[in-house]
Amino acid sequence: MYVSFDQLPAHSRIWVYQTERQFSPTDISLIQSTLKRFCEGWNTHGNLMPTSFQILESQLIVLGVDESGLGASGCSIDSSVKTLRELEKTLNINLTDQGKVSLKNNDGQVAVYPAIGIKSRVLSGEIGQKTLVLNPLVKIKKDLEKVWISANDSWLNKYFPN
Repeated sequence: MYVSFDQLPAHSRIWVYQTERQFSPTDISLIQSTLKRFCEGWNTHGNLMPTSFQILESQLIVLGVDESGLGASGCSIDSSVKTLRELEKTLNINLTDQGKVSLKNNDGQVAVYPAIGIKSRVLSGEIGQKTLVLNPLVKIKKDLEKVWISANDSWLNKYFPN
């Protein structure tokens, strides 16, 4: 059952999906209608779960579910990925490939790069220690408070000279 994102409890499980380009207003409208329809029927073993979504930075989709009554089953998670893959095809974007790193530049714009080659971007100075990076450890709604962290506090830290 769909609920507004702010009604999901802080312990709700979330998934963050990122894409290489910003969504247009038309894209956002389609994403909202598709995901609202999906959330209205998202269930685990036939039981509806309180679910929602949020679009961040016009480029990230956060899908959330309150698992306090029932945990999301593998089949229910698969159904969410299927819906996202349908959006990928319709909008010609890539949401479900996990091999990406999202950064925020000094102007606050989001840039998404393949994880392969990210080390060279750090070593060249293109990504500095204070560059904001999407936190891949975000797993519950409360973690969204720390969705952007400095590269120095992320897994990219291993590439910076001591």
